[in-house]
Amino acid sequence: MTNILRKSVAGAVMAVLGLTLAACGGGEEADKAAAAAPSRQTVTAATVTASSLPRTVTASGSVSAWEEVPVGAETGGLTATGVFVDEGAYVRQGQPLVQLNDALLRAQLGQQQAAVAAAEANVARDEAALGRARELRERGFLSQASLDTALANERASKAGLDSARASLSETRTRVNQATIRAPVSGLVASRSVTRGQIVQAGTELFRLVRDGRLELDAQIPETELRLVRAGMSAVVSSEQAGQTTGTVRIVTPEVDPQSRLGVARISLTGGALRPGMFARAEIDVGAQPALTVPSQAIVYREGKPGVYVIDQGDRVRFQSVETGGRNGGALAITAGLTAGQRVVVQGAGFLGDGDLVRVVAARQAAAAQPAQGAAR
Repeated sequence: MTNILRKSVAGAVMAVLGLTLAACGGGEEADKAAAAAPSRQTVTAATVTASSLPRTVTASGSVSAWEEVPVGAETGGLTATGVFVDEGAYVRQGQPLVQLNDALLRAQLGQQQAAVAAAEANVARDEAALGRARELRERGFLSQASLDTALANERASKAGLDSARASLSETRTRVNQATIRAPVSGLVASRSVTRGQIVQAGTELFRLVRDGRLELDAQIPETELRLVRAGMSAVVSSEQAGQTTGTVRIVTPEVDPQSRLGVARISLTGGALRPGMFARAEIDVGAQPALTVPSQAIVYREGKPGVYVIDQGDRVRFQSVETGGRNGGALAITAGLTAGQRVVVQGAGFLGDGDLVRVVAARQAAAAQPAQGAAR
């Protein structure tokens, strides 16, 4: 009886040991199977959608005058006796800028006036003589030759009067030209004349910015030039002069073959900008068709923006993109994606090319991210 009991106990012990060993062996196999299975990052996803977004085109360039008007002397060889304006002054059309010495011209003007008076007297005398000659000819007391002579004298005296008047008009014009006036209203941008200077004909004395109007020669990439039209509003800013507003006046038809940049001329409204300053412009080109993704989907690799696209089998790949404007939480994509693709939103910063992902709702991803971040 005792031997039978001992054999029963030994069998039970062996059975327990066998079960224990079996359990241990099964656990190792389970661990190996778990290790062999690929891990999946928990993420949320969004679909690339096509929509219309407000868009701005950013450009930069130099400030220049809308129209620069050079002011020069028409009469040469005279001394500047007075300079009435300086750089930075605003002048009105017809306002005197420089006075040249016109004493000699005025003396010539007096001579011409006297010559005109003498010519007028000659015309009056010869007209009277012609009248008497015609009367005598009708009565038969004067030959035809004498009448012809009186007629020629009258015509010659009229021609002399016309010549004297032309000389007088020329001298008056030269006297008027001795006072150099502003041809248009505008801002004096530069001055190159001083009092006492002998001014030659054609010498530039001033340069005016017509009506004080300035514009920004904004350089725009050829890919965005088609979006810009005359009349569009713009915000122009400069670190030195602050911010002002403007309107696109014209878009030039040429594109630089080297830089691939076109030019939009933006008329400026007020502000403290000056010709030659560097400024930036943001041109409102209105709503434009665009592909959009959530801004959180953008990650940077080697300083370039991109997204993780979810391919078949929930495997991701990094895709470089070009970004445009932002509208709330949506970011416009100008190149790199097509509508309908799925991209990773939450969890994109933890991924690498070829990783497998498990797409969940946003709440589940928020709960899973801290644990996954710690595990990595």
